[in-house]
Amino acid sequence: MEITELRPSLYLVRVGFGQLYLWRDADVVTVIDTGIDGSGPAIAEAVRGLGLAPSAIERIVITHGHEDHAGSAAEVRSWHGAPVHVHEADAAFVRGEVRRPDPVVTEFDAPLWEQISALGLAPTPPTTVDVLLHEGDELDFGGGATVLSIPGHTPGSIAVYLPGPKVLFTGDTIGTTPAGEVMLGVFNQDEDAQLESFHRMAALDVATACFGHGEPVVTDAGRAMREAAASHRKRRLV
Repeated sequence: MEITELRPSLYLVRVGFGQLYLWRDADVVTVIDTGIDGSGPAIAEAVRGLGLAPSAIERIVITHGHEDHAGSAAEVRSWHGAPVHVHEADAAFVRGEVRRPDPVVTEFDAPLWEQISALGLAPTPPTTVDVLLHEGDELDFGGGATVLSIPGHTPGSIAVYLPGPKVLFTGDTIGTTPAGEVMLGVFNQDEDAQLESFHRMAALDVATACFGHGEPVVTDAGRAMREAAASHRKRRLV
């Protein structure tokens, strides 16, 4: 586990596979995504690293239902009942009622898809979904957080925007390359819809953008997202 303070109240936590974020308000914490199954101990350690007990977790917000984002939601919820928040369109597969849909793999995605598939990531243990999220919902952290429905990566993908500190959590709709360049995320179900979502987020007043994969952009993120969205070209299907 590795924890990095990106700016006051905001922390990046790298787990065994992927990453998640913590937002601290005084003595309570919001967890944005939970990593793969088995990431619970790392999350608990990260919260303790802030000088708080895991019981300080007030809510769990899942940006979408893939294994590396919802994988430890059930475990974290089991500690003391912190409510799990998921968009209505992804809730059924987070609850384990249906199998999550596979992405439409593009030529760009194919080599990485083979690598990820070979890892054999454990499926997400089903969890209770306590709060169904929708476009425009407000969450009580970071001075007021707004839920944006951004379908494309999955039907129920969300972003969470904190207009006060100008922080945006994008899930996997946007990411960065190993060189730190902002890009459209991979492994999507509807890339046209996702690109529309990308442009929508790029139009926001954002200082810090927190991605599901890749390095966050801590300053002037809105400009970086707008430049990336403007230069994106449609990727071909395999």
